[in-house]
Amino acid sequence: MFKPRVRKFAGTLLAAIALSASAALTAGPASADAGFREWVSSFRAVAAKNGVSGSTYDRAFRGVTEPDPEVLEKARYQPEFKAPVWDYFDNRVHDQSIAVGRQMARQWKPWLDRIEQRFGVDRHILLAIWSMESNYGEVLKNDKVMRNVVRSLATLGYGDKRRAKFARSQLIAALKILQSGDIDESHLTGSWAGAMGHTQFIPTSYQAYAVDMDGNGRRDIWDSVPDALGTAANLLKKNGWQNGKTWGYEVKLPAGKLPAGSLTLSQWADLGVVRANGKAFPRGNEKAELKTPDGRNGPAFLMTKNFFMIKRYNNADRYAIAVGLLADEIAGYGGLVQDWGRPFTKLSFEERQELQKHLSTYGYYDGKLDGKIGQGSESAIKAFQNAAGLTQDGHPSKEVLKVLRKQR
Repeated sequence: MFKPRVRKFAGTLLAAIALSASAALTAGPASADAGFREWVSSFRAVAAKNGVSGSTYDRAFRGVTEPDPEVLEKARYQPEFKAPVWDYFDNRVHDQSIAVGRQMARQWKPWLDRIEQRFGVDRHILLAIWSMESNYGEVLKNDKVMRNVVRSLATLGYGDKRRAKFARSQLIAALKILQSGDIDESHLTGSWAGAMGHTQFIPTSYQAYAVDMDGNGRRDIWDSVPDALGTAANLLKKNGWQNGKTWGYEVKLPAGKLPAGSLTLSQWADLGVVRANGKAFPRGNEKAELKTPDGRNGPAFLMTKNFFMIKRYNNADRYAIAVGLLADEIAGYGGLVQDWGRPFTKLSFEERQELQKHLSTYGYYDGKLDGKIGQGSESAIKAFQNAAGLTQDGHPSKEVLKVLRKQR
């Protein structure tokens, strides 16, 4: 048995933030704040030209006297780390997200009935989006994540050249949301980039799609779950969601090369592509596109139009597939027939939390025990594997957990 070494891997976030803010704003702190206040003062005229009243502007910026250094840090440090396909899905489609989704389906059934009737969007897709965007609203309770939208967007508009144009347009939209009376300044919160509410809408998307589902006279995606889910449904409907149709089908592929592009399901079947569950395609004339996110040896899918509607929410194949898979699991349709090609034995969500707890106990990890395996968890696993004489692959595996359980 080896003796655990006490080692921390979370890093010095506060120091990084301070250094980033110093580098981003070349003058000293007092001058930097003065420059920001001057920018805020000058932007008042821009807001006025776009229909924002002076009283709204002053109310929104009351107490906002300096840029948010954490926003600048997040904007300037976007890691190139790209999770393996199995890691992306394991962190989003798991036993807890499924169980909570089913609980929310029961809890919010009357509202989901109304939303589904009004917009024609499958409730399970909406629940999956809710999970993906804010963990069913849990993120909104985290003061370390949620921040003043006006300050965040002003910080980006002032201090981030790459996002300045985007941030300024979003800031105008956020000020108009405040002016509309849908939300007050104390509740106008969001992510560092200005994504807001249970379903994480940026201000311009809020303006385009927000609905008052609960009928209280305000479009409140922060505190009203019906408004948030109704707003997500409205986005999908307006972009072309097809009522009563699925997002796609898991399939098995024949040997040999297959054509790229869109074919009808009947044409795919003629080429030897069949549903993984053995059932027939219900609508042979429906067009679909083949996706193999883990290569030909992993799960394969024929994606129908609704898959591409989900991508209007987030234009990434992995995101849309995760929403579809989680929605199917919440609905009780079952999971994948062909699993992802992970090179280790998968842990349950609770086992992933247990893994993090053991690593924390032995001093290798000081992050949250949230079951999500990111760079911090992987670094801690590698350090433990090194000390234990194991292959340093960083995988959250049953094999590693078994060794951890034996340590006393």
